[in-house]
Amino acid sequence: MKELRSQLRERRKSINKPTRKKKGKKILHQCQKNGLFRSAKHIAIFTPNDGEVETENTIDFLKKRGYFVYLPILAGEKLKFAKIGKYFRKNRFGINEPVYTPLMGAHQMDLILMPLVGFDKYKNRLGMGGGFYDKTLSFQKNRLNYRVPKLFGLAFDCQEVEQLNTMPWDVPVDGIITPTRFFR
Repeated sequence: MKELRSQLRERRKSINKPTRKKKGKKILHQCQKNGLFRSAKHIAIFTPNDGEVETENTIDFLKKRGYFVYLPILAGEKLKFAKIGKYFRKNRFGINEPVYTPLMGAHQMDLILMPLVGFDKYKNRLGMGGGFYDKTLSFQKNRLNYRVPKLFGLAFDCQEVEQLNTMPWDVPVDGIITPTRFFR
């Protein structure tokens, strides 16, 4: 898994910034076209790191439309979600986190848009390896027919693999969104 993660990270990082920005706009279009934000009010998203999909256009769109937009912040081995404000600080991985804004738990989100390193057609997600999202969202595995938060991974098409090996602690997503596809 470590080797696959490394290969996929390199593949993701090989996409240049202008292309990443263009593909980020296409992901926003996929979300709009498929009504992803329709029944959501509190939406968690991420700012790109390590070659991840560009989310700037999606964040701007959501804020202009009056959604409450949150970014993940490290809280030990799990994540909390902080409302986007004016002030940020870098966490131990060098990723900007909002400060001086309200914090919410994952269970309070309507929709969580997550980064990923790789994915497969079965909606399995390969993250960076720290397990932060899986630990944070572990409550989902004990709930039958949960409605919120809905979980979607954002990725480039080149991050798809035939099939990922899953572990019992992996939390599956409800769908994957790429610049060319939206699948649940």
